[in-house]
Amino acid sequence: MTHANKATMTDLQLAHLGEGAVAYLREIDSDDLKSRFPGMPEIESGLKLWALFAADGRPILLTDARDSAIAGAFQNDLMPVSIH
Repeated sequence: MTHANKATMTDLQLAHLGEGAVAYLREIDSDDLKSRFPGMPEIESGLKLWALFAADGRPILLTDARDSAIAGAFQNDLMPVSIH
């Protein structure tokens, strides 16, 4: 039995995977915004919103419509992927 060579990535390489090419969108509750969007003003509790994040987790935009989040990714030349 032979062992296949395994490609490995450093933590830093993994952190930069998809940078400048991929953005992820996620439905987010307005109650969770403070942790994801530091410095954001108060917003009504219990709202369901869509957030677009860079591959490294940096927030890009926040909207009330999934289609707007997808459009924001394309406007920034990023491929949107969904996070469940």
